[in-house]
Amino acid sequence: MSVQVTDRLRPAVHPVYSRLLCAHLHQKGFENAVIFKGTRLHWEQLLGEHRYLSLEQMSRLVRRAVDLTGQPWIGLEIGGATSVSAHGPLGYAVISAPDLRTVLRVVSRFVGVRFQLVSVDFEESDTECQLTLREEVDLAEMREFTGGSILATYFHLVDTVTSRRLRDARVTLPFPAPPWASEYQQRLGCPVTFGAERLTITLPKSVLDTPCLTADPTLHRSAVRDCEHQLKQIQSGGPLSQRIGVILLDRDGDYPGLEWVADHFAMSPRTLIRKLKAEGTSYQELLDDVRQELTAWYLLETALPVERIAERLGYQDPSNFSRTFQRWFGETPRQMRNRH
Repeated sequence: MSVQVTDRLRPAVHPVYSRLLCAHLHQKGFENAVIFKGTRLHWEQLLGEHRYLSLEQMSRLVRRAVDLTGQPWIGLEIGGATSVSAHGPLGYAVISAPDLRTVLRVVSRFVGVRFQLVSVDFEESDTECQLTLREEVDLAEMREFTGGSILATYFHLVDTVTSRRLRDARVTLPFPAPPWASEYQQRLGCPVTFGAERLTITLPKSVLDTPCLTADPTLHRSAVRDCEHQLKQIQSGGPLSQRIGVILLDRDGDYPGLEWVADHFAMSPRTLIRKLKAEGTSYQELLDDVRQELTAWYLLETALPVERIAERLGYQDPSNFSRTFQRWFGETPRQMRNRH
């Protein structure tokens, strides 16, 4: 299997953000059948699983949301409406920080525990400070949604923890000004420049000492400790289920058994089963998820015959593959390929 396929499918977005996007669409009156049409995802999957989504999976959901709402700036709405608690330990580390400088340092250090597609740099000069967003992968059609949601989330957090609306800021965005550019300045309340190399938020240095109304030293220590633990886990390859998923993506149909995987991670099969259960999954579910995602990718993005796709995914009997495919997607492989 090529690196391109593996990288494209590598999990990178915390599932809570896909749930929030769907909840937003629910509030607008859309039913699940409408929301998930053509996305190869479903509501129960997002609720019941705790693994990060791939860029491709999240892109399909965002694309569908934009089509349904007619709002390419929907990232601004999602970010501005998301509660602090939805960001987990990162959110609690932010709201419990003593001042805005600490808030920005926390965001720059720990953004990866929730959204691995980007990193954030925080720099101070004599008169200004700047947050700079760096894409860890090419976000492509996810760039505007990501930028809008991160900007709206930032200003929402700042409004939550400080005593005044800190809008003496400047924002740049790494895409051309769209026809709806006015939505950005209106919703963010500060000057916005398009066509820049990267997303940046520039602030006067004087605001960094602004105290946080929600400061809580005990909670802050605890939340930062949780963030450090999650960051270390991600830097070591992520949760066990995520690391197994990456191994399976690289196997190209030659999938190992549970015993091999347990030995690979230097643990007994029973321990592997217990650890995966604690993460809300099982080895068979991970294998099915990888096969399901790769099946859809091969079918829609390549010209491989269905029989060859079945073989690549480890199915020796094409009829068995066809039955499994219909259980996954509610249609035959040829019906899906013809429809797209």
